[in-house]
Amino acid sequence: MNKLNIFAIILLSINISFAQFGPGGGGFGGGHGERSSGDGNGRSRGNQEAQKLPNFDGNAPKGNSKIFGYLVDETVTTAVEYASVALYNKATNKPIDGTMADDKGKFSINKIAPGDYKLVISFIGYKGKTIDSLHLEKGQNLDLGVIKMQAEVTSLNEVTVTGQKSLIEERVDRIVYNAEKDLTARGGDASDVLKKVPLLTVDLDGNVSLRGTSNIKVLINNKPSTIVASSVADALKMIPSDLIKTVEVITSPSAKYDAEGSGGIINIITKKSTLQGITLNVNTGVGIRGSNLGLNGNLRAGKFGMTLGGFGRAFYNKAGTTLDQTTISNSISTITKQSSNNDDFGLFGRYNIGFDYDLAKNQSLTASLAFGTRNFNRAQDFTTNLYSDNILKSTLYRNVDAKDNSNSIDMNLDYIRTFKKPGQEWSISSQISQNKLINNFDADIFLNPLDLLNRQKNINNNFNKELTLQTDYQTPISTNQMFEIGAKTIRRQVDSDFEYQSAGVTGSFATDVRNPKGLLNYTQSVSSGYLSYTYTTKNKYTFKVGTRYEQTNIDANDQKGIIAIPAYGNLVPSVNISKKLSDNYTLKFAYNKRIQRPGLQQLNPNINKANPQNISQGNPNLNPELSDNFEVSLSANVKKTYFNFSLFTRQTSNAIIRLSTPSDSLIGALVTTFQNVGAQRTYGGNLFGNAFLTSQWTLNGGLDLFYNYIEGAAQGVGVSTKLINNSGFVINGRVGSQINLKNGWGLQANAGFRGNQVLLQGYSTNSAMYSLGFIKNFKNKKGSIGLAAENFAGGMKMVNVLDSPNFKQNLVNNIYNQNVKVTFSYKFGKMSFVAPKKTKGVKNDDGIGGSEN
Repeated sequence: MNKLNIFAIILLSINISFAQFGPGGGGFGGGHGERSSGDGNGRSRGNQEAQKLPNFDGNAPKGNSKIFGYLVDETVTTAVEYASVALYNKATNKPIDGTMADDKGKFSINKIAPGDYKLVISFIGYKGKTIDSLHLEKGQNLDLGVIKMQAEVTSLNEVTVTGQKSLIEERVDRIVYNAEKDLTARGGDASDVLKKVPLLTVDLDGNVSLRGTSNIKVLINNKPSTIVASSVADALKMIPSDLIKTVEVITSPSAKYDAEGSGGIINIITKKSTLQGITLNVNTGVGIRGSNLGLNGNLRAGKFGMTLGGFGRAFYNKAGTTLDQTTISNSISTITKQSSNNDDFGLFGRYNIGFDYDLAKNQSLTASLAFGTRNFNRAQDFTTNLYSDNILKSTLYRNVDAKDNSNSIDMNLDYIRTFKKPGQEWSISSQISQNKLINNFDADIFLNPLDLLNRQKNINNNFNKELTLQTDYQTPISTNQMFEIGAKTIRRQVDSDFEYQSAGVTGSFATDVRNPKGLLNYTQSVSSGYLSYTYTTKNKYTFKVGTRYEQTNIDANDQKGIIAIPAYGNLVPSVNISKKLSDNYTLKFAYNKRIQRPGLQQLNPNINKANPQNISQGNPNLNPELSDNFEVSLSANVKKTYFNFSLFTRQTSNAIIRLSTPSDSLIGALVTTFQNVGAQRTYGGNLFGNAFLTSQWTLNGGLDLFYNYIEGAAQGVGVSTKLINNSGFVINGRVGSQINLKNGWGLQANAGFRGNQVLLQGYSTNSAMYSLGFIKNFKNKKGSIGLAAENFAGGMKMVNVLDSPNFKQNLVNNIYNQNVKVTFSYKFGKMSFVAPKKTKGVKNDDGIGGSEN
């Protein structure tokens, strides 16, 4: 049976589900039988917590009369969406029916018996309105026409703020970090934000790990992007921090998510428009190490909405490295002592345009186009001394200009249909995503600083493209049960073309015969389907179970011919159980199986010799790794203080790990690549909390402690291999505080510590970061100005230590990243709040995005 037939069968099962679970009946988690909620499209669900309807008299008689009308703001004549409308019996003064207005302000109450009534309308931000003395005859349709609502005006200086949104929140299946509250991250990038998120660790190169593993999936607004496929670290540099609203850490994804990402999923939610009218927001910052500029515009009218925005960042930074390395090859010991000075220049940005349109009351269409650019240039001056038997044999000077540039395009088209039954919806989502990556370097080689010996080029062009189509359907079975089903297909294409060129002092460049040309054509097709079921009991247990099946087919070839990679299928179950022990305590248990497929950086066979003593290369023969994940957690929310404590274990087989070996061709050099070497086991716990010390002062922090064991086969002396292992405890921590002062002033401080990390062949040492920021909001609430400083007492330092029978390496990386910056933002335009659109999107949660540099 081919993939198209499988896809058709799943679509047929969805149509059968429509017939079985058609419109009508009670909604998941409660409802009022046949009573509608707004226009019946389910969009008012997000507002029901704030706009609750009264308890209705279930014994009230029914009839065939009807009342309807429209609610508008009396000053701007725009719809008042999702207002509560309650119908009262005049004689008893009891509420007998009610509804909520839809997104156009329209409401309708049906099946009313003849009699005398009054209508009570309420909505947050508006004065309540009562329409008295309504008389209905049998079968009458009473049109109340346009009803104008008056805004509730409250003087802000009479309001006392007693609380605020927490910087860290816990939800059923994830932890949410509210990045928009982080004053010190403005003018930075996503990696600056992720350094402060619970459970995450970010190294100096921007590589992210979750509970000790970097095998995670990063999504942007619940969707993948090919900018992440090549490198998570590079992708994070492309996303300005000013664009980020929240960061979600999903440690136990349900069956609805793709099975990729052994450690879990990081979902970066960017700021979206919820404004009516025309607006423009300017956000800029100037610093000694980096500057940024952002423009964000919005147009919304009636059924149509459009957003257009862009954020860019430029930075300059200096760094320095030292390398002490000993290699043994053919019984010859060579010592390398190397130093370099680095100048880094970067220009990053992400720009987007989005559209949404209401096709009908219960159908909407959304489309978006996002363009990202990343230009990272590094100038390095190397001095390399080679020793044999402690005698200096040679000294070489090497000047390298490396370019790591890319541009990406993500195009999405999504359709969603909702039904009368709250919680029932069907969606079709599609995405085309591509990324063009250039990773080149030019090198000049000197015998001494004046005598040029040779020139070298590495040309490495990469292209990554994804095409995704998925459909999802969900429906409540009863008030406490939910059923979900879906299907998805992804086709990925990865192409890499590379070659080395060399020239004399003044001659033209030609192909370097010592480093022949190479290529990789890699096509991956993933077809999947899932089932998920949620059940909540009367004694406050919630069970969410599901399973997902994924079939993966790979076609690959290089310059030598076909690379034989077998197809594979995986069944990945998931179980999430929660128990509300009381109003303040919740206990959760989770299990899931995850897959980690290799990403572009792991696959790319190009040999990177920008530093010929420390060479890196990908491996197109990599297979996916599999992991089993268990977690139990307890959360408490007592007296304005929130704590979460969790214990977890992760068992990984066929682990993808970086391995280093001495080079066969270059004296004193190490070659590092990726291999499926063995097993990795992690056991640990996390503790974090958020407390309101006063109504204006918050304190939050977290601590991660886990034991990591890695086992695999590595090359020993000569060409033999042997089983090796390494283990150790890892500790990470963070603390932050925010104070809101009088007259619009604010202060925020953050600090983080990253402990030693365990590697198969060694370890990397600890590092720390800290920041301090002030902000002054203008009186009109339309703008602010701020000052922030990072690592102002000195730069950051990290040491990588590798130790093997045939080599030793000590690599020290110093980053002089002290930064002081001034930030400014201002909003132009007339704005009124509207409820956010319900959207659906592609979620490709598979494929390693990063590296473990």
